[in-house]
Amino acid sequence: MKFGVSDWIQQVKRIAVVALILGVNWANADELNTGDTAWILTSTALVLFMTIPGLSLFYGGLVRSRNVLSVLMQCFSITCVVTILWLLIGYSLAFDVGNSFIGGLSKGLFAGVDEGAVVGTIPESSFAIFQLTFAIITPALIVGGFAERMRFVSVLAFTALWSIIVYAPITHWVWAEGGWLFERGFLDFAGGSVVHMTAGTAAVVTALVLKARQGFPTQPMPPHNMTLTMAGAGMLWVGWFGFNGGSALTAGGNAAMAIAVTHISAAAGAFTWMSVEWIKYGKPSALGAVTGMVAGLGTITPASGFVGPAGALVIGVAAGLVCFYATNIMKQKLKIDDSLDVFPVHGVGGFLGIMLTAIFASKTLGIFSGQEDISIGSQLLTQFIGAVAVMAYTALATWAILLLVGRLAGTNRVTGDNEVLGLDLSEHNERGYVL
Repeated sequence: MKFGVSDWIQQVKRIAVVALILGVNWANADELNTGDTAWILTSTALVLFMTIPGLSLFYGGLVRSRNVLSVLMQCFSITCVVTILWLLIGYSLAFDVGNSFIGGLSKGLFAGVDEGAVVGTIPESSFAIFQLTFAIITPALIVGGFAERMRFVSVLAFTALWSIIVYAPITHWVWAEGGWLFERGFLDFAGGSVVHMTAGTAAVVTALVLKARQGFPTQPMPPHNMTLTMAGAGMLWVGWFGFNGGSALTAGGNAAMAIAVTHISAAAGAFTWMSVEWIKYGKPSALGAVTGMVAGLGTITPASGFVGPAGALVIGVAAGLVCFYATNIMKQKLKIDDSLDVFPVHGVGGFLGIMLTAIFASKTLGIFSGQEDISIGSQLLTQFIGAVAVMAYTALATWAILLLVGRLAGTNRVTGDNEVLGLDLSEHNERGYVL
């Protein structure tokens, strides 16, 4: 049977109609997916919402009233500084083709990141901005380690240098094709090492370099407004769905399961911490509940794309227990003034999650695709090597950056009188909270 021109035209019309019915993007049928794109755009907003206002309020409520505005200002300003640096060179250093340790500079100023550029099934512009929100929240988490005592100029300078020297290279190691940990098969779905371990390690190094706040540990320093902290915690919990679910970079089953296990681990972490506190001290506290929630979220983050609900429950319970005792050891035994417990919650939780990923991402215990032939033992070794490398590099680089910034700024710490006055007035000449 022969086809004429009119017959071919009819066939093309039929195919086009079927494509429209199935929702296929005719121009980029094998590339751009509008559903995936919509999900990543939504996730981007959710992750930025985690920093401003989520983390800002969470931290703002935990400090004393004379310092609440300084914390809000630090988180807000970090968002601005990191955004500009990410555009200039940060994104390129993290994700451009370079060597196994750092990316190149060909994507500086988002060169080539135009409307036609695609990463997987989404526009590269959406990928770049989604990753920017991770680059923003990581140094914002470090604020909890030096809260109430670091000069604002030092915060800005430290953030700028740390984002380029620490965050961008480690992101390249773990998430960029060609990165040395990526090539070793290191598993970190959404940032257990890239975000939480780096932030936690940097926070404790900063706390040690700056030394404790006046009166620590003998003088009580309770949160000034737990209502703000509870509100911020709720925003973090909801925003984390974009953090972990968006890391799938698709709107499919992987994202859905990542959200499910994220929620389960958060609930288990909060309930476990609250229960241990209840048994140990006689009463559960709102502070304990929200801290356990963050521990559960940080610990599930590296595993969220690889484990199932049962694994998430165990990870959440482990996070609540381990991070609770890590916090007590830091404060009571080591007497390190990591003001808002960034290292015991994010650093320890991130490390725990990285290691548990190797166990619950196995073919027998979790949802794991693509590396079924890898044993738990060999994956544990890979995870351990990666985790130690991330923490060691972060600690050394953070220490060096703090020394450099201190030399340039004269000192990183506010004067004793200004610390008593409060950073709201001494650094910003404003009053953030009125009783």
